[in-house]
Amino acid sequence: MTTATIATEAPAGPSRSADFDLTPEQRQVRRAVREFAEREILPFVEEHERAERYPAELIRKLIPLGYLTPVLPEAYGGGGSDVVTYGIICEELARVDWVVASVVSVTNSLVAGSIVRFGTEAQRERWLPAICDGSVLTSACLTEPGGGSDLAAVRTRAVRTSGGWSLSGSKVFISHAAHAGLLLVAATVDPDARHRGVTVFLVDPRADGVEISDLPMRTLKRDNLATIHFERVAVPDDAVLGEVGGGFPILGGALDMGRFSVAARCVGQAQRAIDLTLPYARDREAFGQRIGEFQMVQQKIADMICRTESARALVYRLGRMKDAGVARCSMEASMAKLTASEAATANALDAIQIHGGYGFSAEYEVGRLLLEAKSLEVGEGVSELHRKLIAEFALGLRRQ
Repeated sequence: MTTATIATEAPAGPSRSADFDLTPEQRQVRRAVREFAEREILPFVEEHERAERYPAELIRKLIPLGYLTPVLPEAYGGGGSDVVTYGIICEELARVDWVVASVVSVTNSLVAGSIVRFGTEAQRERWLPAICDGSVLTSACLTEPGGGSDLAAVRTRAVRTSGGWSLSGSKVFISHAAHAGLLLVAATVDPDARHRGVTVFLVDPRADGVEISDLPMRTLKRDNLATIHFERVAVPDDAVLGEVGGGFPILGGALDMGRFSVAARCVGQAQRAIDLTLPYARDREAFGQRIGEFQMVQQKIADMICRTESARALVYRLGRMKDAGVARCSMEASMAKLTASEAATANALDAIQIHGGYGFSAEYEVGRLLLEAKSLEVGEGVSELHRKLIAEFALGLRRQ
């Protein structure tokens, strides 16, 4: 078989990815979500980014198809799907749009998922049906201006009052806040207690004292990332999620699932870089031949595929652990998130290199993918944090 023949064969697609043990139903979900995303979302992504417009109309299209809340219980209007299927949905949506996939991830993994696991029945009845029917979008308010990945050092303060609690503090890099009807807020009732003081609150963004401001960004402008300031916001006792001072385990469980869905989204972005690069390398000619016939270009393509498949295997493994009932998979979540996010960034870099100058042209997606992939590498814990966690688990310095 000649090099030229190899270069013209069809690229590796979903049928050749690390999904050999997916069920027929899961494969069908992958096909359906991919077709939907390419038809209904992809044509508008660049337009929304240039206009800095939040894709509210695209998010609404997820609802009748069950893609907005696939993993939430059917009793409240969710899809009741398994975790692996949820990951496939996140992966395929993120393959075309980071922001639309982020709505699904934040809703299922962080906010509504935490209400399912730790909320009272009254909290579930109040919030979950509205989240599932799309009338209430959600936002997770965890990151602070001086905190980053260190959630035990949260400074947003919750002070006891006669009617409940008063919240004061600031959050930054908050997705979907300006469009949300529910905020999940991490605060502390005792800063000296560190993680033992962390408490989670369910806050109405329309409450007095909540101020949401735009955060100018160089990328993901269509996400409308925000800074949120809480100034003596009155929160009733029934808005506490779980126990007072018991928020750290809630956040730990949420971040396990959050890192799973972020890792799945990273796999989607890594795959998108491949999907954009293969046809370009087959068609672009230089020095009398297609650039895909040059060995150094082939090396980059091989690396891109191997990175993506390795990351996808770790993500699916983590999803299967969750489906098997393993409550906490923190080490495996860090492994999946670290590997997948770095694969997305490396693939974007290689895609730009193969595209050459066109990688920076507004007519090509690959330039946008790089900054978006790097933001996924930072979000849900920077790579350095995950390497530290993995090593500490392996050394016995940290327990699940």
